Amino acid sequence: MLEQCGFYVKILDLKKYFGKAKELEEELRIYKAFCIIGGNVFVLRKSMELSGFDNFLIHNKNNDILYIGYSAGSCVLSTNLRGLELVVPPVNPYNSDYVNYSEIGLISNLIVPHYKSNHKASKKIDEVIEYLEKNKLSYITLQDGDVIIENLNKN
Repeated sequence: MLEQCGFYVKILDLKKYFGKAKELEEELRIYKAFCIIGGNVFVLRKSMELSGFDNFLIHNKNNDILYIGYSAGSCVLSTNLRGLELVVPPVNPYNSDYVNYSEIGLISNLIVPHYKSNHKASKKIDEVIEYLEKNKLSYITLQDGDVIIENLNKN
């Protein structure tokens, strides 16, 4: 879809960069936009950690880059991933039983996608909201088609 809009698209497999954060950073520096798709938020978060992509985002938040996240791709930017285990299993298929619930922390609330939407995960989102409210955790719900635009460069 991005190519149809005239964008050059390169698919980057973070698994190829596990333990090679400097190599990944060199690759990423030539790009100004990143589109991160959905899937299991815990697998994506762990992939970002093992490759160093999370640190790249944190250290470059004041640079002119565009981050587009869909579903799990938006959730990983949040300050908390708690509650999302009610939608997808908290698994780490890579190197241990440790599941990363820690945040990248670029957005101050947990993004809860597919709220009241026509998506297979939507049925479980109400459980996530109930959990978050019970535990007094901040969140933002997004229906499919909604967007958040936030300028992280606050200089």
